[in-house]
Amino acid sequence: MFGDMELLHLQQYWWFIIALLGGLFAFMMFVQGGQTLLNKLGKTEEEKNVIIASLGRKWELGFTSLVMFGGALFAAFPLLYAVSFGGAYYVWMAILFCFILQAVSYEYRKKPNNFFGQKVYEIFLYLNGSLGIFLIGVALATFYTGGNFIKNEMNLSHWTLETYGLEALFNPFNLSFGLVIFFLARVGASLYFINNLDEESIVNRAKAQLKKDALLFLGFFLTMMAMLFLMSGLGYEAGNFKVVEHKFFLNLIETPILLIAFLTGVCLVLFGIYRALFQNKTNAIWFHGIGTVITVTTLLSLLGFNQTAIYPSLSDIESSLTIVNSSGSHYTLATMSYVSLMVPFVLGYIYLVWKSMDKTKITSEEIEADSHHY
Repeated sequence: MFGDMELLHLQQYWWFIIALLGGLFAFMMFVQGGQTLLNKLGKTEEEKNVIIASLGRKWELGFTSLVMFGGALFAAFPLLYAVSFGGAYYVWMAILFCFILQAVSYEYRKKPNNFFGQKVYEIFLYLNGSLGIFLIGVALATFYTGGNFIKNEMNLSHWTLETYGLEALFNPFNLSFGLVIFFLARVGASLYFINNLDEESIVNRAKAQLKKDALLFLGFFLTMMAMLFLMSGLGYEAGNFKVVEHKFFLNLIETPILLIAFLTGVCLVLFGIYRALFQNKTNAIWFHGIGTVITVTTLLSLLGFNQTAIYPSLSDIESSLTIVNSSGSHYTLATMSYVSLMVPFVLGYIYLVWKSMDKTKITSEEIEADSHHY
């Protein structure tokens, strides 16, 4: 089946898979968002324990989503992976360090006689949920705005600035993208707590926090989308690159399925917020979550289709990367495609595990009676 597909179709298939994994990770970032809300929603030690326990049962699923996203990118588009991770070195190393802090904190926060103490590990969790997520947004935004690299005929590349990715922090679109991801994670966290916890005081605070974060999210999202639609992008034909005004807006309106998906996703995200705040429903997280997956998948798909560069070079336009010139071989993509058929089974397993963990809402009595504390 996959072995008979043309290479371009395999490249498009794998870019969609990567976009979908990015969407799933964006949904799971409610864990990081919840970490930044620990001191706002938890006013006592018992309440903090409930919040951390609730997030602790899901953090590994989010980490797995991130690893799958990075792994698929490495396997399907190794040149893109090498140029971005090797060139924007400081940004990606900072992201990696933030996620190491998360893993260590969940493991040792409540261990007796731990080296740093509980408060320090809670600060680590905040750094992972704030700086880590913001930098991921900035790094992904460079796929639209470009990086300072040069690639030669042997596909060897080098970064042209000694800041190695930190210069991305001075681009307004990159900053907006990072802030959108940050507040999206916090909105998802509040919706998750409303659905997952049976603690009235925490739930009421989560609803109040949701109002603030939802307004900030909408403000930055509208700003980011306006900048994206006005932005020029790189198109290519027969290996030649050219600057196209409003490239991403054109990609959206010229591809009806992406336009429909984008509008559907945004409406679901907004409906999830409305359902929690104005209909007082606890299942709003699922409308929000599905909408997040669809919206982020659509936005990432704008890069890989309609002959668009997935990583423009700001130093040499001819060094820019596309799904055509940065992918693995036909054999590699075809073989991996058979493995990708297992993804629905993995998602099914995650659903069953999630359902098993959330049979009943979490209470402080349950957490205090549990000998294992995060």
